[in-house]
Amino acid sequence: MHKGRLEAFSDGVIAIIITIMVLELKVPHGDSLADLAPLWPVLVSYVLSFINVGIYWNNHHHLMQAVHRVSGPILWANLHLLFWLSLFPFVGAWMGENHFGSIPVALYGVVSLMCAVAYTLLSQALLASEGCDSHLAQALRSKRKEQVSLFCYALAIPVAFCSAGAACALYSLVALLWLAPDRRIEKLLAN
Repeated sequence: MHKGRLEAFSDGVIAIIITIMVLELKVPHGDSLADLAPLWPVLVSYVLSFINVGIYWNNHHHLMQAVHRVSGPILWANLHLLFWLSLFPFVGAWMGENHFGSIPVALYGVVSLMCAVAYTLLSQALLASEGCDSHLAQALRSKRKEQVSLFCYALAIPVAFCSAGAACALYSLVALLWLAPDRRIEKLLAN
């Protein structure tokens, strides 16, 4: 099966997710910078969610550039990832609207963890399709960033009940790890 439809569908869904997130931002009633102050939790939550969705889009794009075909299991694995990504507007808005309360921050971690798990499952489905001798298999041999991400998300969920700020710091740390496109795949594409 050609991968073009999967890429186009995924790009469309991710564009809608980002659009929904920005529509959650409410314009303040006033024309001074002070009127923006009460919105800082919503804006911070939006920025973190936007960056996370952007990272997944960017790495998904690179991942798909490294594959030649898709199958039914790959389509389902991709839908699984898109499902969890589609929850970022909800959990991000809830976290911001409630000034980073413990439960919303923990749920943000659950969604983040499930996105990471879904991305891992998509990568594994692609590797199974491409084969263990493929360029993709060579590029994804090291899984250190994935393991660190999963650990940080899993740790952040219980930490949110003690310190929402510490949990958000863990979420930000993972985002910083992935801000640059996956260099393993970048090297593969360069060659």
